Amino acid sequence: MKALVYEGPRQLNIRELPEPTLEADEVLIKVAYSGICGSELGGYLGHNSLRKPPLVMGHEFSGEIIALGAATAKQRPELTIGQRVTVNPLIHSEQCHSRACAEGRRNLCQQREILGIHRPGSYADYVKAPAQNVYPLPDGLSLEHAALAEPLGCAVRAAKLAGCTPMDKVLITGLGPIGLLILQAIQRFGVTDITVTDTDPDRRAIAGEFGVRVVDPLAEDVVALLKAETHSAGVDVAIDAVGATVTRKQCIDAAVLGGRVIFVGLHEDNSTLPVNDIIRKEINLQGSFAYAPLDFEDALAWLAASWIKIDPWLVKAPLAEGQARFEQLLGRPGPVAKILLYTEGG
Repeated sequence: MKALVYEGPRQLNIRELPEPTLEADEVLIKVAYSGICGSELGGYLGHNSLRKPPLVMGHEFSGEIIALGAATAKQRPELTIGQRVTVNPLIHSEQCHSRACAEGRRNLCQQREILGIHRPGSYADYVKAPAQNVYPLPDGLSLEHAALAEPLGCAVRAAKLAGCTPMDKVLITGLGPIGLLILQAIQRFGVTDITVTDTDPDRRAIAGEFGVRVVDPLAEDVVALLKAETHSAGVDVAIDAVGATVTRKQCIDAAVLGGRVIFVGLHEDNSTLPVNDIIRKEINLQGSFAYAPLDFEDALAWLAASWIKIDPWLVKAPLAEGQARFEQLLGRPGPVAKILLYTEGG
């Protein structure tokens, strides 16, 4: 099969690889569409310690089942050859004894593995996945939209952890794919007073389509702006979808006394933060990583219900253009919310 292989910083090449060999509890999927994630951009640059070359990346995808392992008929009898599916790429271990895993927060499994990181991913003609992680698509849901279930699952989880109510004032920093999806997820929870920021004018223009206030943080002091209109209080919830020291600090500074700050972005491994302010303001600081299975299932249902708008800014390109599309996203991508790479016939 053909696969797009990460072979070092800024090196993505099409290679011929053997087709995956199935274990008894696995499913073989012909990939249709596979999204480019911000974490994969970091891996491509050599900034992500989890992604080690040579590696077939890709974890946001959809496709069609073409083979079933010997044990899947008993384990998942609803799965059939030819079925359109998406996959939760976060694989948990049944042997994990952590409290979080026992409570259903499989994203915190101590022995978790992720397709495209610990196992070969979806930037290929074929990918294999555990049957327990495979989801048949609801009728009417396109393969393109199904590939968005994974990033939307991340957004759904962040919105749930934020615990927003319709009365809350919310700040979201960063309008990449996850930030734009978090914006829509927060709106689904009834929030209307939302301020979003990004340095890229095209991304700000996209966010403007959702009826929220959009601020250029290079042109305006975001914290001063929010405090000026709230009698120096700030916002109830601040969500950082960037992961830079400056945006993390901005969220802490913008939060009200006793407010909630959600960190989603993974841009920088380490940041120096105003810990004394966090203590004195009693900020509830929460990390949000990936999604629990229920978040992924909710995301799939939201997509099937057409609750998420992304089509005007969804770009599709052949897998062979993978390196060029990664470079596009690292430069000035234009009005693009997500790039989906498709395999032959996609």
